[in-house]
Amino acid sequence: MAKSLYETLDVSENASSDEIKKAYRKLARKYHPDVNKEKDAEEKFKEINAAYEVLSDQEKKQQYDQFGDQMFGGQNFHDFARGQGAGVDLDDILRQMFGGSGGFGGASGFGNSGFGNSGFGGFGGYEEPDLDMNAQITIAFDVSILGGKQHISLNNDSFDIKIPEGIKDGQKIRARGKGKSHGGQKGDLIIKINVAPSPEYERDEFTLTKTFDIPLKTALFGGKIEISTIHKNITLKVPQNTKQNQKFRVKELGVLNRKSSSKGDLYLKANIILPKIDELDEDLVTLMEEKLPQ
Repeated sequence: MAKSLYETLDVSENASSDEIKKAYRKLARKYHPDVNKEKDAEEKFKEINAAYEVLSDQEKKQQYDQFGDQMFGGQNFHDFARGQGAGVDLDDILRQMFGGSGGFGGASGFGNSGFGNSGFGGFGGYEEPDLDMNAQITIAFDVSILGGKQHISLNNDSFDIKIPEGIKDGQKIRARGKGKSHGGQKGDLIIKINVAPSPEYERDEFTLTKTFDIPLKTALFGGKIEISTIHKNITLKVPQNTKQNQKFRVKELGVLNRKSSSKGDLYLKANIILPKIDELDEDLVTLMEEKLPQ
């Protein structure tokens, strides 16, 4: 059984919905009247759109697979469309063929149904339905810096998405094929990422800042402090006479810049912890009262 709609899109009769969609887009770009100024380009463009309207819809495709080109009076789709004359509206033909007002009427199909009298008006090309969906999720601050996986449950579907390292608050990621479905096609899920605030860190583009506690003795006389960062644990060497809020720069322990494939820096800000007077040795308190400068 001849099935010229597949020939129109240059795909096999066993082509998947993705293959049909890919072929349609390729041909539509090639023959679009705004791009292709050849004499027959517009007619070819209309045929491509009409063929795709059938083959992208599972119900229409099933009917066409059953009856083939009998629906065009036994002619192939190209000859049938040309034979209807300049006044034919291919979109109107498809509506009548698949909209319930026609019927197949035996082997002769629609070859004698007189569609040549229908108006050509406004066949502007097949517009694909918008099958994309939007959603938003909140992720932990550490996940936004390190990346990872996030589990999502939506519309009776449950799946994991990959969170890229260094993603910013408000950025969006796309989950392919997780949107709405229509005619064998699936849209995408566009996910807005909200990053939960961190009680430890402040982020400025690719730079992180963290406040760490330091005992008064270490601030005065220097020493080493173990600090846990998002990326790893480090040992920070603290010099003598460290001041309150003094910052120490640790290279490449900040946020990944995906464009340059480099990491920003981490700044550690000192918070000096003063001892309680009533917990100190009495002789030391007396000595401090006498010796500390005003």
